[in-house]
Amino acid sequence: MPTAIFPGSFRPFTKGHDDIARRALRLFDRLVIAVGYNVNKPHDADDAAERAESIRRLYAGEPRIVVETYDTLTVELAQRHQAGAIVRGVRSVKDYEYEREQALCNALLDDGIETVLLCAKPELEVVSASMVRELQHFGKDITPFLP
Repeated sequence: MPTAIFPGSFRPFTKGHDDIARRALRLFDRLVIAVGYNVNKPHDADDAAERAESIRRLYAGEPRIVVETYDTLTVELAQRHQAGAIVRGVRSVKDYEYEREQALCNALLDDGIETVLLCAKPELEVVSASMVRELQHFGKDITPFLP
């Protein structure tokens, strides 16, 4: 499968996300990092565009990574890119159960799409975007968690 989609809100894009993206490049020829947003939330599209631009800068030297924003179903984005897989990272059993349900739903919508789950490295298991947001809210230095 030459192309995979790596979807998320990426608020923010953490070292864990970066690790999953770089490992996915070992499996796929092309990776679309897809920054999702909700059209019903004010300014969400603008915020997603800013996050996407930040991620683009991170991978400026990697031509096999494309970064874009989207507001559709992930399987629709995958179809647009003729992607055969959706890549997701899992840190725990809780993540696995959620991703398993999403994979089953996506397969019902497009029986050609596969979901590839990559397990977080042990040193990155505790890194989550929500944890980073909370630390930032309390004025803590979040740079150790960002690529």
